[in-house]
Parts: sequence; C-alpha cells; structure tokens
Amino acid sequence: MAGKTMDAATVVLVRDGVDGLELLMVRRDSRIAFAGGHWVFPGGRVDDDDRKGTNTELEAACKAAVRETREEAGLAIDIESLVPFSHWTPPDIAPKRYLTWFFVAAATSEAVAIDDHEIRDHSWVRPSDALERRNKGEIEMGPPTWITLEQLAPIADVASTLAWARDNEPERFATRIAGVEGGAVALYHGDAGYEASDAEAPGSRHRLWMVADGWRYERD
Repeated sequence: MAGKTMDAATVVLVRDGVDGLELLMVRRDSRIAFAGGHWVFPGGRVDDDDRKGTNTELEAACKAAVRETREEAGLAIDIESLVPFSHWTPPDIAPKRYLTWFFVAAATSEAVAIDDHEIRDHSWVRPSDALERRNKGEIEMGPPTWITLEQLAPIADVASTLAWARDNEPERFATRIAGVEGGAVALYHGDAGYEASDAEAPGSRHRLWMVADGWRYERD
C-alpha cells in the first residue's frame, strides 16, 4: 500500500563562486525520521497557512519554499525570484511520500543562519564536489538531490542556471525502485524497465544506479 502523500517544496539557492556555480546545501539532524542526516536543499512541507490565498498547488509550494528557507537557513528570498525546476513523486513503498516542487533562485545573501534544530550544518558547494563527496561516503543524500546536482553540474554560473530553468518546462519525476546486484536502481520516465520496475529490461535508460561502488545517473 502506498504511503500517505504530502505536498512539499525545496529551493536550490545558487551563487557565483570563485571556481564556478555553488549551491547552498544543509544537513538535516540525524535524529529526524525522514532523511535524517542527509544533505538537502532548504525546504519542507506545505502547511495550511501556505495554502491561504492561493489557487494552485504551485502557488502554495512557492509560499512554503520562501517560509522554509527563512526558517531553516535564515535567508529571505523574493517569491517572484523562484523558478520552478522539477517535481518529484516518491515510490509507492515510501512510508512518507512528499510530492515536492524544486525551485531555483539566486541567493541574495550569504549570511546563512541555520535553525540548529532540524538543520545542523550548511555548506556552499559546487555540484560536482557534492557528488564526489557522496560517493566517497563523506555525506549522504537522496535521489532527487543527486539528480538535481547532476543536472546543474555542467552549468557555469547563476545567470545561465536561471536562464536554463526559465527556458524549460519543469520536469516531473515519479520514482520506481528495482533491486540489482549490489544495491538498487531508481527508474524514471523513458527507461525501458520503468513500467514493470524491471532493471534488466533491454532498451532505453533513465535511471539512478545506487550501488556499493558509487551512485551514477544514466540517461539516454
């Protein structure tokens, strides 16, 4: 039986660093039941107040994204600066299924102030460095975070990131999980094994390999 679904929102805050594009990532307290200890982007659940005065799921998610960024990282962002980037639906087997909008926005301040409750640490990091640290076992993250980092890693700067996000429709990912030797794969639309959750099905590939020798994103 599928777990209960809840709406959520997260913000990928970007800035131009000395060596290229950097993103703000925060580390959740390890005692939290959902994604405890994971490095994520600021965000959280859409609550009832976020829904007041809104007409759509996306509008409510925008309000939640602004509020959660303020609460978790102490940063104020203009709701008009949010650019929808992607939407994620977890697999049916997840006990808590957060249907999450991902937004990108330019950081207007670097004075991050974590709440030191749900969030225990933060870092401005290049996407490629975060991916490398995960595969070295230094940090942990979830599939949506990994794939977002993969998508942004080739982009040089803030202006190009925002332009790319504005020029493309937000992609929707509905995750299906299949077991493989040494771990599992997360399957997405367009993968030959997606409908049957069959990692061995021959054909096109759109998946995240989550195996012992490292994660890797494969997309034809």
